[in-house]
Amino acid sequence: MAELRQLMEGLGHDGVRTHLQSGQAVFTTARGDEESLATELAAAMESRFGFAADVIVRDHAYLAAIADACPFPAADLEPRQLHVTYFSAPVTPGRFAEIDPAAYLPEEFRLGDRALYLYAPDGLGRSKLAEHLSRPRLTKGVIATSRNWNTVVKLVELTAE
Repeated sequence: MAELRQLMEGLGHDGVRTHLQSGQAVFTTARGDEESLATELAAAMESRFGFAADVIVRDHAYLAAIADACPFPAADLEPRQLHVTYFSAPVTPGRFAEIDPAAYLPEEFRLGDRALYLYAPDGLGRSKLAEHLSRPRLTKGVIATSRNWNTVVKLVELTAE
């Protein structure tokens, strides 16, 4: 993560901080939009580290809106039970039409703005619904990255500073 911070600072970004070993970085910049910044970071990472990595860039307002719009009672759940998958582009409900929600109860998912909320009462590692949702044909054409609720909340906090 230290090398990632150095890379981002070398690109001219300010206030670069990383969160744990999650691959999440927070920074400020006076240039670019989400798409151009993601493209720039992905290219720089491949050049520096020698492997391709998908990158999604989101601002504080978006991250806070996603946390605020959670359709599940986050305050009443353990953080390991609630996850958000961030997508690089909007996804429509039709993408997930093959999924029979009743077959996975008590697990549930809901779509948000370029995000999917997953309630998995036994955690992500045991979730059959999470396994199904991660199938390549369901995520084809978009970058998708999932984070547990603790990380969702922490990213909102870090980007508010």
